[in-house]
Amino acid sequence: MSEERVAVYISKSLYEKAKKKVKESQGEWKDVNDFVEFVLREILTEEEEREQVYTPEEEEEIKRRLRALGYL
Repeated sequence: MSEERVAVYISKSLYEKAKKKVKESQGEWKDVNDFVEFVLREILTEEEEREQVYTPEEEEEIKRRLRALGYL
């Protein structure tokens, strides 16, 4: 499955740090593009997971309990 790609520009110093990380990875990433895509995917996935802490049903149950305790 091949996805369309776009160019993203980063500072030379950040590129050099990423390049060093790829070199030290012992083949975990094939190049800087692969590494940067991995890092972005990890960060965005973590962010999505944090946003979905409770289901709507769980939120309603929490509200119900808070009301019963007199907080809402």
